Amino acid sequence: MVDRANGAPRPVDIRNVVLVGGSGAGKTTLVDALALASGAVNRVGRVEDGTSLSDYDEIEQHRHRSVQLSVVPVRWGGVKVNLIDTPGYADFVGELRAGLRAADAALFVVSAADGVEGVGGVSRALWEECARVGMPRAIVLTHLDTARADFDEMTRTCQALLGGGSAENVLPLHLPVYGTAAADGHRPAVGLVELLEQRVADYSTGERRWVPDSPDDPASVERARERLIEGIIAESEDETLMDRYLAGEAVELGALVADLERAVTRGSFHPVLFAAPATGEGRQGLGTVELLDLVTAGFPTPSEHPVSAVHLTNGSTPVALRCDPAAELAAEVIRTSSDPYVGRISLVRVFSGTLHADDTVHICGHGPVTGHDAEDRIGGVTAPFGREQRPLDEAIAGDIAYVTKLGHAETGDTLSGTGAPLLIEPWRMPDPLLPTAVRAHSKADEDKLSQSLARLVAEDPALRVENNERTGQLVLWSLGEAQRDVALERLRSRFGVSVDIEEYRVALRETFAGKTTGRGRHVKQSGGHGQYAVCEIEVEPAPEGAGIEFVDKVIGGAVPRQFIGSVEKGVRAQAARGVTAGYPLVDVRVTLVDGKAHSVDSSDAAFQTAGALALRDAAVQGRIDLLEPIAQVDVRVPDEHLGSALSDLSVRRARILGTEPAESGRTLIRAEVPESELARYAVDLRSLTHGIAHFTRKYLRHDRLPTQLAEKARAGATVATG
Repeated sequence: MVDRANGAPRPVDIRNVVLVGGSGAGKTTLVDALALASGAVNRVGRVEDGTSLSDYDEIEQHRHRSVQLSVVPVRWGGVKVNLIDTPGYADFVGELRAGLRAADAALFVVSAADGVEGVGGVSRALWEECARVGMPRAIVLTHLDTARADFDEMTRTCQALLGGGSAENVLPLHLPVYGTAAADGHRPAVGLVELLEQRVADYSTGERRWVPDSPDDPASVERARERLIEGIIAESEDETLMDRYLAGEAVELGALVADLERAVTRGSFHPVLFAAPATGEGRQGLGTVELLDLVTAGFPTPSEHPVSAVHLTNGSTPVALRCDPAAELAAEVIRTSSDPYVGRISLVRVFSGTLHADDTVHICGHGPVTGHDAEDRIGGVTAPFGREQRPLDEAIAGDIAYVTKLGHAETGDTLSGTGAPLLIEPWRMPDPLLPTAVRAHSKADEDKLSQSLARLVAEDPALRVENNERTGQLVLWSLGEAQRDVALERLRSRFGVSVDIEEYRVALRETFAGKTTGRGRHVKQSGGHGQYAVCEIEVEPAPEGAGIEFVDKVIGGAVPRQFIGSVEKGVRAQAARGVTAGYPLVDVRVTLVDGKAHSVDSSDAAFQTAGALALRDAAVQGRIDLLEPIAQVDVRVPDEHLGSALSDLSVRRARILGTEPAESGRTLIRAEVPESELARYAVDLRSLTHGIAHFTRKYLRHDRLPTQLAEKARAGATVATG
């Protein structure tokens, strides 16, 4: 039997709504306000006090900023609304994309006090994230209670920056009603005018009540209403409705509301609302009731969120999942976390079927070829409520729930029935492009470091760990410094592992600049057992990508045939260690031309040593160049920041290959950039373009390092002596 207090009896009675917006826009505060207005709590939480429902993690409470996705369900009009709070900082876009996958619609939160600059950067990028997945959106303006807030200006800004070039699909449903001016001249918003219904709501007492008071400017209200009606009619499926309206025919309120709801569900119309938190117990914040009404009546149900899966057993083409509790099970792990007492906890969106406690499920992750498959038995099923987990008998199609004890499940994995395993194509995660080299602080930390990092990556796929054998460094790749700092803090607080950050090094290589010779002589006598080997070699550059070519041109058996391979082994071993600065030697041809051997004291080991010594001697006689890795970089930058981005790349010793127009007022820059110049590029590019630009990189080749930089690299390197 369904636990109706925490679950939902039917998919049609569920709304999954993600809150999206820049850091500081007020998303977490809005969640608290909606929970208070709906009666889910009787006291409003505060981010500043660490008492908000969503920011329950110790790191969030310390930083006063969301760093992970969280879910707070509320009930309104018989509908369960799963409010999905997401971080607004660009470093945590992986959490945002997980929230977009779990949701069926979005509340796009914008601070009315931030002005044009606040909306133009991060908000624009986040809006495009929503548009990329076709997410229906309503815009919610917050912070109307501050002196800098300007509802009209911010509405125009949203229309210009978020309306896709048209202001007719971003229109307010309500206008604020202002109270008496304070001593500083600021007039706080105390109510609202519902434009379609033509009525006024007063919130000054902490509870919505209808009042007969007329607005300050009836003419502006009427203009706003007419514009809203025209915007709704433009989205109507009745193509004759606009002509009839312009001809003076009255349009029924019910028809307008129905057309509005359909347009919002399609994602073609984005209504603008506003909300402010209330203070005190049991109070309703300004606009919170209207917002809950829109979510429950105008946002799509889970059945209107199409998701496809493939059957792994027969590799069939993707089929649309049915949001039906009686259908076959198909769910997706939206987020993974660890609890010191419970173990691994998976936040799951159920797209089809019903998930029960103690079910055995099939787990499939990240593709049928390179992914993993396993079967596991679920422990418990609970409903999330911020920090709390409330027991459930089951989670039906369309709902979001926690499940425990899925030791093999990772973020993005598909859960399905064991009889017919399914795979839902995972959402695209951003590539972590900021490298940080770390080392264990102590021996005790070293013993736990690898396992702890692996658990962090399982929780957050936007992190990546690389054990770079060429530089000997352990590298944590992240989206930015904030995400990196949170990961390292979790290493300390959750797993008890401390690390030190060291300078990130790129994988340099060495090569010979010209032809030269070398002689290796290894002659020792110790304890009656001698070692004798002499070899002479010629070394010259080889074509790029050739590696190490070894050629035997010994004449007359100066080096016995059984020791030719020994010399080659010694040469290759020394080449791997480097000859001047400890970097691998590449793209050279080594020719063995002469040597000497002893009938008794020569050995495989002796000629290996002689080969290595000969290569090092050649390095002393000739000139060695250092090679640095070059990456191909594609940067998508807003047109208004193109000049700054090109100037920044030139400072990074980039070779610009060209530019071309890209999507949404952007330009694509193609360039070749030394990898050493890209160590902080993820952070610097974000700062340069206010968080809008992004880039990709891939290794291209190694090129010669400029002399001045090569000298600096040699000075900081330890020469491999073999």
